[in-house]
Amino acid sequence: MMQVKSFLLRRQEMASKMQNGVAIIPTASEQLRNQDAHYPYRFDSYFYYLTGFREPESVLVIIAEASQSCSRHILFCRDKDVEREIWNGFRYGPEAAKEIFGFDEAYSISRMDELLPQLIANQPAIYCTLGRNVAWDTRVIGWINRVREQARRGVTVPAEIRDSHLLLDEMRLFKSKEEIQIMRDAAAISTDAHRRAMQITCPEMNEYEIEAELLYTFRRRGAQAPAYTSIVAGGANACVLHYMENNAVLKGGDLLLIDAGCELDGYASDITRTFPINGKFTPVQKDVYQLVLSAQAAAIDAVKPSNSWNDPHISALRVLVQGFIDLGLCQGSVDTVIETEDYKRFYMHGTGHWLGLDVHDVGQYKQGGNWRLLEPGMVLTVEPGCYIRPADNIPEVFWNIGIRIEDDVVVTQVGHELLTIAAPKEIAEIEELMQ
Repeated sequence: MMQVKSFLLRRQEMASKMQNGVAIIPTASEQLRNQDAHYPYRFDSYFYYLTGFREPESVLVIIAEASQSCSRHILFCRDKDVEREIWNGFRYGPEAAKEIFGFDEAYSISRMDELLPQLIANQPAIYCTLGRNVAWDTRVIGWINRVREQARRGVTVPAEIRDSHLLLDEMRLFKSKEEIQIMRDAAAISTDAHRRAMQITCPEMNEYEIEAELLYTFRRRGAQAPAYTSIVAGGANACVLHYMENNAVLKGGDLLLIDAGCELDGYASDITRTFPINGKFTPVQKDVYQLVLSAQAAAIDAVKPSNSWNDPHISALRVLVQGFIDLGLCQGSVDTVIETEDYKRFYMHGTGHWLGLDVHDVGQYKQGGNWRLLEPGMVLTVEPGCYIRPADNIPEVFWNIGIRIEDDVVVTQVGHELLTIAAPKEIAEIEELMQ
């Protein structure tokens, strides 16, 4: 669990980057599932990153004044309401939230329309994000218009609206020691879930039975939720990159691809493992699997400071393409196959993404048109794959082999740390565990 001081320091850093102006950052809204039943609530990642506050109907305001070398941190949240708590659970209320979460001021969310025009008046800029929620955009414009109506009294309207995410994305890209420890813990829980899945899988089970074991392990170990909808894909389903039905019967002789990770204290883990449903790889499955594993090893070796974001992808791609040629799936030289993109019949995605509060976390992949360099504190996934669908020019023995191997990696001062190293992925290790 993050310390309150950590969130305060982030707000102060945000204010320093703003220099002058006011930031308005709302949390996520509750979403109806049907009638009056809601989906399980999950806070907005940007809002949580700066506050640690998990309740809906909340808005953060940061006012930065470079000339005074100070900033004000204001929270709007739900009122304390003992009667509503009987029905829907505990609420902090403004007074307790102010003290516990370290805000300078806190007010009822019902006063936001009254106070926001006052807070943005005479500010040079507003930092917020428009274009994602029409109702929120309308509300912000309404506050600006309220200020504009006071122009005859010498009140000035903010001259600029700047995207708060541009500042926060770069901050969130670099994880603190606290964040990395939470992600280690999340990875350990997800590793346990993948090991359990390997141990209980057998022919004639349903994909959803394996999914249930994953979710059970996540919750039993203390994770709040899955970080994303789990992919449990047997046989041909493994060749569908975002397969989510999870309702097919598992067949002996097929492979099972599982892409699943838990969310712990807001932070995601993301692991993919592929293994034989009957516990034993066939010779062809073994060849393709070892190719993907070798490609992943090459990519992980390329995760280190001063290498670019794309270096792990290129390292994995060259290994994969050479393997496709060796297996007779592609013809020509490695450079020719890459240039013509013939390999994309079998490998059509990138080799990873940023990881953090979001499973596909924020942060630019390029700077100034060039792939950005990897730096300590960045966390990314490394996940090459191979997906061979039936085709007239593909030997039938390869049909419906879908393999992806994914791990979570932290860039360190001297190289990298593999957070998910305990999740079995060597062929002998998998077969032994499944016995």
